[in-house]
Amino acid sequence: MEWAGNRLPLALLLAGLGVLGLSAIAPHDYPTWFLEVLPVLIALPLLLATGKSFPLTPLLYWLIFLHAVLLMVGGHYTYARVPAGFWVQDWFGWERNHYDRLGHFMQGFGPAILAREILLRKAVVKRGAWLVVFIVSITLAFSAFYELIEWWVALLSEEAAESFLGTQGDVWDTQWDMFMCLVGSVSALLLLGWWHDRQLRVGGYLR
Repeated sequence: MEWAGNRLPLALLLAGLGVLGLSAIAPHDYPTWFLEVLPVLIALPLLLATGKSFPLTPLLYWLIFLHAVLLMVGGHYTYARVPAGFWVQDWFGWERNHYDRLGHFMQGFGPAILAREILLRKAVVKRGAWLVVFIVSITLAFSAFYELIEWWVALLSEEAAESFLGTQGDVWDTQWDMFMCLVGSVSALLLLGWWHDRQLRVGGYLR
């Protein structure tokens, strides 16, 4: 049984386009906005192109949507200037805006379930320890590649890199980013693995 007639993907698509449109209204600067929302602009046509041939589970659609919203909010304000990050910073007395940490946590959290779904449905690897190794390795590789992109942007334009990197003077920002991705991917597997399995079975993708 597939998720036939499920209106969730369409609803999330429309909501996501609405948030994208709002994020593009008077952002902090358009180059940073474009760089931050670029993953959304890449993922959207891919999801549309594969929507019928490889529909995803509702859980994964929700995770993709939430991750996209975080990216678009970060693109509008820049990660170092997101108001919610300042509120949390004031509450806990932190020295920096940690919204970017949340973004990199989600960089592991959502993609871990995406990798899990593809690996299981394509029968690349069975459930077990090796599945976890594959998923965590994939998410960390993606995180490392994203850090390389940030480095290339910094080499091309120091002005654009200042807002895009959002290091806020932290010399260990790159290491923190990858660590948060690791925490996100492991957390997703521990917290959502059972739920994901259930949805895979309901959708007829897993026996």
